[in-house]
Amino acid sequence: MSDKKGILLETGTNEFEIVEFSIGPVCYGINVAKVREVINPIPITRMPNVHPWVDGIFTLRGRVMPLVNLPRCLGSESTTTSPKVIVSELNNFYVGFLVDEVSRIHRISWTAMEPPPHITNSDMVVGIIKMAEKMVVLLDFEKIVADVNPEMNEKFSQPTTKNSTLLDIRKDKTILVAEDSKLLRDLLVGTLHNAGYSNIILAENGQEAWNKIEKLVADKGPIENKMQIVITDIEMPQMDGHHLTKRIKEHEKLNHLPVVIFSSLINEEMRLKGESIGASGQVSKPEIAQLIDLVDKLIL
Repeated sequence: MSDKKGILLETGTNEFEIVEFSIGPVCYGINVAKVREVINPIPITRMPNVHPWVDGIFTLRGRVMPLVNLPRCLGSESTTTSPKVIVSELNNFYVGFLVDEVSRIHRISWTAMEPPPHITNSDMVVGIIKMAEKMVVLLDFEKIVADVNPEMNEKFSQPTTKNSTLLDIRKDKTILVAEDSKLLRDLLVGTLHNAGYSNIILAENGQEAWNKIEKLVADKGPIENKMQIVITDIEMPQMDGHHLTKRIKEHEKLNHLPVVIFSSLINEEMRLKGESIGASGQVSKPEIAQLIDLVDKLIL
């Protein structure tokens, strides 16, 4: 299947493309699936009382969106007089990111991406890609957008149901959650707990999730007695959510296990990719109310 940028990428191969960009001497990457276009800076309108990372708002093809000054966000110094703007769509939210330079696109296996070391402010980083001549840092753009637009986090809050029967049914179910962003993992698990889903198996990436699933399969008894559903992000180090879903659906003892993809990348193209590998459902972050409704329909 070819995407809009003309790069062929079969679904479930555990590969992805990044747009490499730089701020000062540091190389960063953003998933091609999040990028709508790269433009030269255009006039912005400054707004009162906005987040300090936001320079203002601008209009592009009829959409009004904020411009996030990424060097300021990262505490870095810009070193160019001709910056670029990466126009992105995350969680159905359009935003421009001001960067120094945009260089090229790389195709990479998720196995080449390592979790960031636990150092100061590393919660801004979701992974490190080691290349022959350099390292490329993958940023947690969802966290940046959530910081700029707090309404995103509010959508992760699901009121606790008053239906005691529903709560009793939910507490007997076990959900495996694969999500690499600590911010979103904590919000998701907290909201699932509030909804009554108290038995959660956590994995920080697809490989860890697959290892835990394989261990459960190796134990005696059908998998549905140990776990009823998998919720997975798409972008994760070591193994992405599409490859994880494909492995589950191709396994003779697991192919009936519901898998729901919960990702900021869900658009028409990604929805088709998810369907092609057998995902039971797909929900765009941060619509957790829709996610819980879908989980209820699949396992209650």
